[in-house]
Amino acid sequence: MKKLCMIAMLLAASAIAIVPRALAASPQMPRYRFENFTTANGLPNNHVFAVLVDGDRVWAGTDNGLAVYENHAWKVYTTADGLAQRAVISLALDKRTGDVWAGTMGGLSRISGGHIDSFTQMNSGLSNDVVYNISVEGENVWIATAAGGCRLNLHTNQWSLYNERNTPMGEIWTYAVSATPTKVYYGIWGSGVLELDQKTGKWDRYDDPDGETEMVLYKDQGLIHEIVTSVSYIEKDNVLWAATYFGDSRYDGRYWHNFLVKDSGLPSNFTNQVKGLDANRAWFCTDKGLAYYDGVNWAVYRPSLTDGKPEMTVRDAKGVVTSVPVTTAPVHNYMLGIDFQGGDIWVATADGLSHGIRQP
Repeated sequence: MKKLCMIAMLLAASAIAIVPRALAASPQMPRYRFENFTTANGLPNNHVFAVLVDGDRVWAGTDNGLAVYENHAWKVYTTADGLAQRAVISLALDKRTGDVWAGTMGGLSRISGGHIDSFTQMNSGLSNDVVYNISVEGENVWIATAAGGCRLNLHTNQWSLYNERNTPMGEIWTYAVSATPTKVYYGIWGSGVLELDQKTGKWDRYDDPDGETEMVLYKDQGLIHEIVTSVSYIEKDNVLWAATYFGDSRYDGRYWHNFLVKDSGLPSNFTNQVKGLDANRAWFCTDKGLAYYDGVNWAVYRPSLTDGKPEMTVRDAKGVVTSVPVTTAPVHNYMLGIDFQGGDIWVATADGLSHGIRQP
């Protein structure tokens, strides 16, 4: 009987670590009041693949056109305006010119001063018309497509193609790109991460040391998985953040650190986008909520997976999870993209666009 009592006490003690505690005991993490936009507010479609903040304007790439929110109103661009295809799945801003680049399921479009030019395999050097991601670096527009990567030099109008013939790319399904003047990173579906040193022109490839398996055999020995969905390179810190459908990774040029649900505050290992802020902080868009990591603690924002009510949780360094009382949440828990407007966040989801207004 005494032994059974001892076991019960131990189980109760271990349960304390995972039962939500009082708000006062949780680390201070950013809190937001969310306002949500759908077709009822002017979006052309609720499936929002990508979001881009451009000063006071916010662009949303949807399944039925490109929308821009300005002065509390939406304007929509369609194929009738010159958009390459109606499904807009990626966005990038040229900060030098103010041009917005939109990757679609049928080509690449540039929105400049309200005018749209489109590039396809038929009229340009674009690798493939399915444009998954774009990164603007100086006069270069780097593009990730379903048939390799490519680059458009805006000064010379010349195209360069990157595929299995001239890079270590094993698969050509190129899902993500993050470009800076020093390095360019491509995330490949099934081929890990490719790194281009812009000074030397040398390519390196980073793979999952376990191979293409969903089992993690070697903790922090390399990239978490070969199926890479997003890359975010922070040049000033020389840190790469990489997202996959089976966890996330951080690489500082020497050491890898991997994140999984079982040992972090991620709500899911299935990550659509990672957006690094610096060497320690990053946002993760997963299929079960939005997560923020400050280098020590985690916060998750979403509608509850059980009852749909607004939910925010914080996980500290010891793994203790705290529920934070909130009255609003992003419109849906399947997150596809994020961008920042001062202290606010804008989040693309599978069922609308959410604006998180930072609270004191």
